[in-house]
Amino acid sequence: MSTPSPAAAPASGHRNETVIVFALSLAAMVVSMMQTLPVPILGLIRDDLGTSTANVSWVTTATLLSAAVFTPLLGRFGDQHGKKPTLVAVLGVMVAGSVIAALASSLPLLILGRVLQGAATAIFPLALSVLREEVRPQKLPGAMALVSGTLAFGSGLALVATGLLTSGSGADYRNAFWMATGFAAIALLAVVFLVPATRHKTGGRTDFLGALTLGITLLLLLLPISQGHEWGWTSARTLGSFAGAAVMTVVWVVTELKVREPLVDMRMFVHRPVLMANLAGVLVGFGMFANFLGVSYLVQMPKALTGYGFDASILRASVQFLLPGAIVSLLASPIGGQLVRHRGPRVALGLAAALGAVGFGWLALDHQHSASVIGAGLVVGAAVSFGYAAMPAVIMASVPHHQSGIANGINSISRSTGSAIGSAIVTTILASQTIEHLPAGVPALPAESGFTLTFWIGAVAFALVAVISWLGLRGGHGTVAVAASSGQPAVAEKAEAVH
Repeated sequence: MSTPSPAAAPASGHRNETVIVFALSLAAMVVSMMQTLPVPILGLIRDDLGTSTANVSWVTTATLLSAAVFTPLLGRFGDQHGKKPTLVAVLGVMVAGSVIAALASSLPLLILGRVLQGAATAIFPLALSVLREEVRPQKLPGAMALVSGTLAFGSGLALVATGLLTSGSGADYRNAFWMATGFAAIALLAVVFLVPATRHKTGGRTDFLGALTLGITLLLLLLPISQGHEWGWTSARTLGSFAGAAVMTVVWVVTELKVREPLVDMRMFVHRPVLMANLAGVLVGFGMFANFLGVSYLVQMPKALTGYGFDASILRASVQFLLPGAIVSLLASPIGGQLVRHRGPRVALGLAAALGAVGFGWLALDHQHSASVIGAGLVVGAAVSFGYAAMPAVIMASVPHHQSGIANGINSISRSTGSAIGSAIVTTILASQTIEHLPAGVPALPAESGFTLTFWIGAVAFALVAVISWLGLRGGHGTVAVAASSGQPAVAEKAEAVH
């Protein structure tokens, strides 16, 4: 291994790594809370603002599209102008967006708040870049795994907290956004006071043209994925958007190849370990959302009408069936970090794949008993945690220090894309496979076969992660460089060195 770059070395002073990891974990948790927070209250928002189900879906879609546009750009900003200033700015925008959403009296204003909240997705890749600068190499895999583990935990926490804040008569969805404001403000203060000032900045010019073309590409890709069920998968809008995404992908690649300082270095983007980590990100993101939506809908089904389900309320579904898996994701993250450190991210990703396939297979074969649904959720939660621990480690070991922000930003987008695809596929399957001969006046309800198919698809997704782990990352790809003996931080080798 080559000598670590001085630019990557931590300062000689004795920084408290624990408080840095705590602050960044809190910030990452805010990201995941923001993403799932509105899901249980879309009905309340629709009724309060007097809008339609199709229109209120933009409360979640707007955040997804905002994240797609801003995450790569802000990741690059962090590389160029400093991680901490960018983190502070993004958290400030998150606070502002949460306040706007809490005060909104109309759907457009609420969507504006959600767009601003979407920028918070950039917090996670920025946090990983800070860890690379500030945490000793022997502690780095565990620190990255812990910060990654808070993502799944935050998702579950948001569901439970939102359910508690909006339960009972006179429920007000705005309470959930005030909660988000409080958490974002606490995370902002934690980063300001606990995270050290950025010491390494690459400088240079910002590739706004590359950011624009990438943003348009992602918008055209994610918009039909999230709205295809409403538009119709074969409608002109859906097919036209996908075609536009294909054209804009070519435009973006050509643009980046011609720019002296591109937003995304194409050699880094197609470098095998990075490409495999991003493909794994799509699949793990898909699996996480397929589990979340599939289980959430399943347990709320009225058994007297459908013959399956548990008649669970939104709050019970969150607390009894989803929260345990989220807690396991957090508790499993240190184990994932140790696995990455001692055996490498390839092994951790392979174990994640095995656990995910087993968990979804369990759900597909036995979802009639609550203990089975909860147990399978625990297994899938551990799978997601190990996957989230492995992917950043592959990225960090495969890109130069000055590209870590943008590289992790792209990986975050890959997970968001997988989540969007998971949501679209689950929604489409459950809407297309419905129970016949329901009593008059009862709305359409999904057939049990739709849930079984959903869970088998989740198992296939994790099986593909196994293929990526054992074939895509074989031959030394994705091993983490740890210079424990020298006390220097892990530094990615050149592209040739990781082969």
